[in-house]
Amino acid sequence: MRLDKNLEYAQVLSKMIQCETISVMDVKQPEKFRKFHELIKEMFPKFFETVEVEDFDGSLLMRWKGKNPNKQPVLLMSHHDVVEADGPWTHEPFKGEIQDGKLWGRGTLDTKCNLWAMLQAAEEMISRGFTPECDIYFESACTEETTGEGADTITTELEKRGIRFRMTIDEGGFIMYDPIGGADGTFAMIGVGEKGCADLKFIARSSGGHASTPGKDTPLVRLGKFMSEADKAKCFDAKMNPVVEEMFKRMGKATKGGLGFLFRNVAIFKPLLVKVMPGVSPTAGAMLKTTLAFTMAEGANGTNVLPQEAWVIGNMRFSHHQGQQDSFDKIRALAAKYDVDMEIPDPGFASNVTDYRSEGFKICEEAVKEVFEGVVPAPYIMNGASDSRYFSRVSDCCLRFAPFLIDDQQLDSIHGIDENINIDTLSKAVEFFKSIMRRV
Repeated sequence: MRLDKNLEYAQVLSKMIQCETISVMDVKQPEKFRKFHELIKEMFPKFFETVEVEDFDGSLLMRWKGKNPNKQPVLLMSHHDVVEADGPWTHEPFKGEIQDGKLWGRGTLDTKCNLWAMLQAAEEMISRGFTPECDIYFESACTEETTGEGADTITTELEKRGIRFRMTIDEGGFIMYDPIGGADGTFAMIGVGEKGCADLKFIARSSGGHASTPGKDTPLVRLGKFMSEADKAKCFDAKMNPVVEEMFKRMGKATKGGLGFLFRNVAIFKPLLVKVMPGVSPTAGAMLKTTLAFTMAEGANGTNVLPQEAWVIGNMRFSHHQGQQDSFDKIRALAAKYDVDMEIPDPGFASNVTDYRSEGFKICEEAVKEVFEGVVPAPYIMNGASDSRYFSRVSDCCLRFAPFLIDDQQLDSIHGIDENINIDTLSKAVEFFKSIMRRV
């Protein structure tokens, strides 16, 4: 694809970036998101003339009717809300600036790029008279970065209608060189599951007092001891599930040296890899067990006051093998050791793991091989959360993959400063979704 085509695509995506769609917890702003809806309707006229559109309080569900109404439908999904863009950006976050072969701005990777690519692919296919064999649904929520309410509501309605999808493709892994740290080669990381995400509150109490006469094990001290031990995460079981094992096998074919040997012979060296991988690659290590990250805290209101109550918030990502309830029980028991109580403000949502040998995964895998020469598709478990967890209600095959080649800086820019995407990766992303539309 010529560079000018990529530049043309970048200019289209830039318009989507310029339309600010920050979602804020507990604040409904339907007018903001409907302004974005009007924009994409102008940008993709043939698509919106063709599909049926339903608006769920700012989140969209669109149906492109196929030739065979009896064939099970598929779903392509994304989200159009973005997180805040604080900090010293080099390029203004909502200007959509194109410079140095990149498009800069909030949402370029998370995840207006995916929404743009699937709509662009459908627009071009419709322009050429293409009709899919089965119904293809498109979903784009405006609450993914906050409550997940849009996807929750839509999947509840789809369940009522008795609609189940043969496969879904949402945001998730990208195409990267050495995505886990230590693996040679470029891999398309196709998420087949995601760890559950829960928010836990740990509270230590006392009778308070003056800071001039502190007793032992005051609330903050007990919380500190608890957090120090919890940070070692020894209370959670490390285990290599079949998905991670398959990921290592595929990466082993392209990885040299001792690590490549271990990867290629993962069945033999599983115990060793489970032990060493957290040190080699924190990303891969997090796939092996439940994790807990402490994110918020509060103590006394004065510098000379011992708090009667102090608390910290822990964001838990529970593994499939440990499960939600057992993960809660393990950390609750550890907290009790330090006389710390645990509450569960948000228990999260546990979703299933898609079989990497399924028809849907093979369709995605073959589309990657068709469009991206030399790139190895690899299944993995997402450590982050996405709206796909809700769609496991209506599909046994939920895949999480964004067909864009990115580097480490770009990965770090997601939810960070100077988020950007390479212009020369745009045309292949469109071709990927065209391939999916033909294959289903």
